[in-house]
Amino acid sequence: MNSLNSIWVYLAQTPLLWLSITLIMYWLALQVYMGCKQWPLLNPVLLSMLALATLLKLTGTAYQTYFDGAQFVHFLLGPTTVALAIPLYQYSDRLKKYGWPLLLALFIGASVGIVSVWALARLTGLSDNIFLSMLPKSITTPIAMGISQEIGGLASLTAVLVILTGIVGGVTAPVMFKWLRIQDNSVQGFAMGLASHGIGTARALQINAEMGAFAGLAMGLNGMSTAVLIPLFISIL
Repeated sequence: MNSLNSIWVYLAQTPLLWLSITLIMYWLALQVYMGCKQWPLLNPVLLSMLALATLLKLTGTAYQTYFDGAQFVHFLLGPTTVALAIPLYQYSDRLKKYGWPLLLALFIGASVGIVSVWALARLTGLSDNIFLSMLPKSITTPIAMGISQEIGGLASLTAVLVILTGIVGGVTAPVMFKWLRIQDNSVQGFAMGLASHGIGTARALQINAEMGAFAGLAMGLNGMSTAVLIPLFISIL
């Protein structure tokens, strides 16, 4: 037992340990997800997140230690977001056709995302820190964490809320589209990117390239518009 502890202590000090574990966990979760015919509740992001959290708890590893080892994954969020411009270019004609309706949907969606958090905070008596940390929950993680720090929220809490929002959206959106009989790929994609940012966009890309393109557009535009709307909303309050 002591020898195993010694080996773990040694491995925990290597910079690539947590990066390797993160990739392995996600790969295993993806195999489970694909093996179960992409059942929404077995979302690979959700499964790998739960597995990693359990491992950190069992090994007594601090989150900062994990993040220092796996931060390359965090770094790739930026380039990945930029790379979404490729499918956007492929469907540029449709984007031009639906320009104004998409902008209207963007404004409504971004506003509802902010106002709903404010209403929840008023109803439940959330502290200011938690309220401010929740405000950017509907936009992609790098932008959300930056906004949270600027307005006085807790960036780490914001990151968790962003991930949870994305998972809930990625899991429930396809079911809701069936209930509401929404079949247009562009509409579905834009809604998923608007409400559940990166995770929703990844799910949309798995379903359909056109859906993924519109989800990427919504995620990017929502990040920019929310970065403007949140400070404006706080100043009004």
